[in-house]
Amino acid sequence: MFKLLNKILNINSVSLHSSIKIYGIVKLPHQSRHLSTSGTMFKSAVFSLQDASKDQVQEFLNSFDTVLTDCDGVLWIDNNAIPGAADAMNHFRKLGKKIFYVTNNSTKIRSEFAAKATQLGFIANQDEILSTAFLVAHYLKGIGFTKKVYLLGSNGIGEELKAVGIRHIGVGPDPVKPDFKNMQPSELDPEVGAVVVGFDEHVSYPKFMKAASYLASEECLFIATNTDERFPKGGSIVVPGTGTLVRAVETCSERKALVLGKPHSYVRKYLESCGLNPARTLMIGDRCNTDIELGVRCGFQTLLVLSGVTSNKDLEKLRNEKTPPLPDVVLPKLGDLLPLLLS
Repeated sequence: MFKLLNKILNINSVSLHSSIKIYGIVKLPHQSRHLSTSGTMFKSAVFSLQDASKDQVQEFLNSFDTVLTDCDGVLWIDNNAIPGAADAMNHFRKLGKKIFYVTNNSTKIRSEFAAKATQLGFIANQDEILSTAFLVAHYLKGIGFTKKVYLLGSNGIGEELKAVGIRHIGVGPDPVKPDFKNMQPSELDPEVGAVVVGFDEHVSYPKFMKAASYLASEECLFIATNTDERFPKGGSIVVPGTGTLVRAVETCSERKALVLGKPHSYVRKYLESCGLNPARTLMIGDRCNTDIELGVRCGFQTLLVLSGVTSNKDLEKLRNEKTPPLPDVVLPKLGDLLPLLLS
C-alpha cells in the first residue's frame, strides 16, 4: 500500500504530542494488510510524515475511494467544528471520494445531522448519514416488527421509528414518585414488544424499572444503540455515554442487549450492503474500541485522531501493551491532514 518513507522509526521512540504532526502506520499481528515497500515487509513500524515526499502523501490519498468518518470528537465537539476538519472532508469530496458519516449518536434524525454538518461547514446530505437512531428503525423494520417500542432514549430514535411506522413510548421525563417502588403492572403497556436503549438525558429509576419489567418476558426484544462509555470531552467535565445506561438495564434485567452501533455486526453488515471495497475504504475515528475496532473488523484502513476520546496517553498504553485494535494512521486532529495533502 505504501512505499518506503525516508525515515523508519521504532514504534516506542515516537511521541504523539498534539503539537507534532504524526503519520503513524502500525502493523498489527491480527491484521491481514501488509506494508509493502520495495519488496520488504515491515511490522510494528511508525512512519513520520515530516520526512514524506509529496508523491508518498499522494500515494496514501490514492489508496482509498471511500471515507467513513465518526462525527463527535472527529469533526466537531458539541456545536463547535474542530479546526480544519470541514476543509479536510470537503477536500476528500472534491477529489471524488465517497463520504459516509457513521455516528453512534442517537439523539438526532439523519436530516438533523446533515443540517448540523452543513451549518458547521461540511458538505453533507441525509443519505450519507448512518446514525444509530436510523439503524434501530432499519433493523426493526427489516425483521417485520409490528409491536410497540419502550424507548429509553431521545426523540432522534423516536422520529426514525415513526418514519417507518413503528410506534413507541417512553421519550421524555418519567418523574420519580415518593412511592416509586410500588409501581403496578397496570402501568406497563401490554403492546410493548421491544426495549430500545439509547442516550436519555431524562433517565430515572422508574425508567429502569419499566425497562427491566418489560424485559422479564423473553419474547421482548432488547436493543441498544451503542455502548460508548462517555462523550468526547470539551473540558474537565466527564459526560457519561449510552454505555452507562445500557449496562444498567442489562444488570437489572439480567439480559444482554443486541448492540447495533459501532463496532458491532449489524453496522458492519449495513456497510457491506453499501458495496464498499474494504481494501479501498478509510475509517476515521477518535475511539480505538469503536471506530478503529470497526475498521479492523471490516478490513478498512484506519485513521485515529486524538481530538476526541482516545488520548495520547491511552494510545501509548495500548501500544506498549500491544493491545488491539490499533490504528494504521494517527494524527492530532483531522485538519492536520489537509496541509500535507496540499503541500
